[in-house]
Amino acid sequence: MQYGPAVRRRKLGAELRALRAEAGLTSGEAAALVGWHQSKVSRIETGRSGVKAADVRLLLETYQVKDPHLRELLVALAGGGDEHGRHHWWHAYRGLLPPAYRDFISLESQACRVRTLETTVVPGLLQTPEYARAVTRAALGGMPEEQVEALVQVRLARQDVLRSEPPLRLSVILDEAVLRREVGGPEVLSGQLRRLLDAAQLPQVRLQVLPFTSGEHMGLISPFVILSFPNISDLDVVVLDHLTSSLYLERKEDLQAYTDAFNSLQGQALSVQDSMDYLAVLGDGA
Repeated sequence: MQYGPAVRRRKLGAELRALRAEAGLTSGEAAALVGWHQSKVSRIETGRSGVKAADVRLLLETYQVKDPHLRELLVALAGGGDEHGRHHWWHAYRGLLPPAYRDFISLESQACRVRTLETTVVPGLLQTPEYARAVTRAALGGMPEEQVEALVQVRLARQDVLRSEPPLRLSVILDEAVLRREVGGPEVLSGQLRRLLDAAQLPQVRLQVLPFTSGEHMGLISPFVILSFPNISDLDVVVLDHLTSSLYLERKEDLQAYTDAFNSLQGQALSVQDSMDYLAVLGDGA
């Protein structure tokens, strides 16, 4: 159970250690090839110290890693840019976004699948600008309006993962309370319900509603997000949001428990088609 930067370092280090072993090198041999002390390789692999994106690229070259998706993912975990050294879009907001949020965005941008249970608000990947603005103002009361607008733009930019190639596969379970809460007022909620209905028709989005009539459920304790990555299941992580921070769960037992919980909640929720019909009825009445 760790917080963002620590879990990112540990996962990156573990993958680099596996790639080194796959290349048939000891840590000392790898260090000699790149001109480092063996202790630096050891600290990186154990997650005890951070690593620059340029150093990750050097190690990947040394280990002869050719897979472009794997290379991009590991460089992103180091907080760097793409294979050409260009920074990702969120680096333009470094002065505004806390490190934990930047870490979450970097992981989300590289994930191939996201599963999320939401019990209070619509997930950021599906929010309208008006809804996002209302949520941001409520969560960060007193923040200057220009900063609110910048955070709204960040949230909207995150949604590009649904239009990338291949697009992120998004599975969402929404408690009915999310759909009833008039965030931003009736008009904003009405627009948000229409946005959800449109999103639910995308092939990469699976949206289900968990109605009040389903009674109590295991998701009442806390909403959660499960991030999954291509090729490397060991990088999968569960994220729990708190008021001032995010908690990352990475143990296999935790991942299995939350995966089982999500699957169980899918069984309790309305079917995809019934959820779309329900959204349509709510939208007409909003």
